[in-house]
Amino acid sequence: MANSRKESEATKHSIDREVSRLKETGDPDSSIDYVDLSVNLLIQGSLELKLRNLEEAARKPYFARVDFQEDGAARAEPIYIGKMVLIREEDMKPVIIDWRAPISSLYYEERLGDAHYPAPRGDIVGQMSLKRQYTIENAELKNLFDIDITTNDTFLQSYLGANADSRLKDIVSTIQAEQNRIIRADMWTPLIVQGAAGSGKTTIALHRIAYLVYTHEKTFKPENFMIIAPTALFLNYISEILPELGVDRVRQTTFEDFAMDLIGKRFRVRDPNEKLTILAENREPVWANRLAEASRLKASTRYKVLLDRFMDEMELEMLPDHHFSVLGEVLLTRSELTKLFTVEYRRWPVKNRLEEMKKHMVTAAKRRRNVLASRVERECQIRIDALKAGNESEVDIRMQIIAAYDERDTRLHNLQKDISRTISGYLSGIMKPQAIDWYRRFIGWLAEHAADADEAFVAEWSAKVLADKKIELEDLAPLIHLRYRVHGLEEKIPVRHIVIDEAQDFSAFQFDVIRRIIPDSSFTILGDLCQGIHSYRSLSSWEEIQSQVFQDRRSRILTLEQSYRTTVEIMDAANLVAARMNIPGVAMAKPVVRHSEPVRLQAYRPEDAGRFIHNRIAMRLRELMANGMKLLAVIGKTLEECREIYRHLVREIPEIRLITGAEGEYGGGVMVVPAHLSKGLEFDGVILADAGSARFSDSLMDAKLLYVALTRAMHVLDIHCVGAPSPLLEGLPVERVRDVQAAV
Repeated sequence: MANSRKESEATKHSIDREVSRLKETGDPDSSIDYVDLSVNLLIQGSLELKLRNLEEAARKPYFARVDFQEDGAARAEPIYIGKMVLIREEDMKPVIIDWRAPISSLYYEERLGDAHYPAPRGDIVGQMSLKRQYTIENAELKNLFDIDITTNDTFLQSYLGANADSRLKDIVSTIQAEQNRIIRADMWTPLIVQGAAGSGKTTIALHRIAYLVYTHEKTFKPENFMIIAPTALFLNYISEILPELGVDRVRQTTFEDFAMDLIGKRFRVRDPNEKLTILAENREPVWANRLAEASRLKASTRYKVLLDRFMDEMELEMLPDHHFSVLGEVLLTRSELTKLFTVEYRRWPVKNRLEEMKKHMVTAAKRRRNVLASRVERECQIRIDALKAGNESEVDIRMQIIAAYDERDTRLHNLQKDISRTISGYLSGIMKPQAIDWYRRFIGWLAEHAADADEAFVAEWSAKVLADKKIELEDLAPLIHLRYRVHGLEEKIPVRHIVIDEAQDFSAFQFDVIRRIIPDSSFTILGDLCQGIHSYRSLSSWEEIQSQVFQDRRSRILTLEQSYRTTVEIMDAANLVAARMNIPGVAMAKPVVRHSEPVRLQAYRPEDAGRFIHNRIAMRLRELMANGMKLLAVIGKTLEECREIYRHLVREIPEIRLITGAEGEYGGGVMVVPAHLSKGLEFDGVILADAGSARFSDSLMDAKLLYVALTRAMHVLDIHCVGAPSPLLEGLPVERVRDVQAAV
């Protein structure tokens, strides 16, 4: 490893010098210098990544070893597995195998004795005589275990029992068999993963990208892979995993940013959590129900049908109300052009249709031009013949012939200009507004053509939002649809595989537009319907994606029931809530057998609550911090509730932070966070500020919010209730705090 690092450093030093030379003295107009600089910059980046990987490997070179004797071989070969491959320079023999290599499946899926692993030349069969795990930190061996299954209980318990970190970490040493099968699944089969809270969905998604980049490195670049995550905060939280796995330049984005880039304009988007709060608090049931129905309609493929109906009507009016004529002669009738525009090229974006129509117009005009040009040529020749037959002097005849040719050239030039001007004039009369302009017109059209109360309310509500110079998150998919239908794409999006995390909050319309604008891509879709807190605008089942998005294409739905995040006690409490959701096809999470202190459910009389609960929370936070827990969360149902909690707690714990969703960076530490923003995160300990029946009813939305909050905790979960606990927690032992002063 030292030799490999030394040689890589020497090569990089040489490349660095060459890059500096080309930048300082290279000719910017020289294509050779430009190509040399581009190639050397690519090599430089590759070497930088290799050196980072070697530096990491020096600290933790490998985490496992298997001894495998292939059938027909003389002896078993020891195979060391790490995060990257290491080749011995003198004989090019692999010393360490990359965890993504096919042979590494022996470690993740096979047991001692008869074993096999897939390879390009077919299954390799043999005997595995040793399976060993190592804990190596800073080049020092801390521990080792000889095992027979994927991860022995002691090793896994040690990993899961560790305190949480401010960033999500890789799991290459503890990938379980069911996780491994998802990570290594065929890239071109659409994969939908229903995973219980804590089953490792996000980590699996990132490891799958790392695996696909490695497996298809000769065909695709890292830039050909994209992950779509729920928020910028979440992207920051997962930001370290891919670099740790030796992968960079993978596109990581949110659907909102992805949409803005496609549309080509930045919009002010209403905070979707405002609507979530209205629906969750349900203070005005009629109004809340209308908002939910409006969101459900805008997020559906039915809304796309309405948009297409509107655009079909608009396209009939787009063409000028006259024929295409040149110098008074009709070359293409309006009906002929309309047929081209609305029938022949109907499936193409308007921009592309116009380009094809222009070709027809140019061809027709060219034929007419040739006829007219021949006439001009004949007239010129007749004039010249007449001049030559006349009695004028040779000098006068020469001058007049030159004038005749000049007049001919001028007439031919003007003829071409007239044709070009006529074509441009015809096409420029076709309406080509931006997507947002079309959308405003659509909302007005919908107000006139609404078929029911939901469509009428969508038109009314959307008009108000647009008048405020904003849009909603649900408007982004329709805007992409309009942008694509009218203007198409400036260039093909170079993405071949898309990973969508927290996909339960995506709508059918969102999936549809992504599928159509990147038609050659494959998908890995991960989520948990039990955590679908935006179900008013999202999926109700994974079968919706199969039937509406992938249609006749083969796709698979896989289930992850095992939860690795929480203890048995915490998951038992969360499963009480999950059972009340009764979502078809979704099984209860099964926790790894890891125990902690019991979940504490404490109920306070409303008249005794107030600041006393906040004082109790502050005391508990200090206790957990003193016990070494660094990542702690106080979770409230809404942002407004969290602001009030934070206002009290910051007096006692100055380092505590309030998470509002506007943060671009996840800093870890102690925080107050709304339930909807905690989704996807994990903490050593969670304190739920108020899970009383007045705060959490038995509605499906409240059940999902409460389930999200409960399943964020890894080791400790406290639940406070003002008044009676939520009916969703029925069955959980309640400690009723009557003497508040004594409790504090």
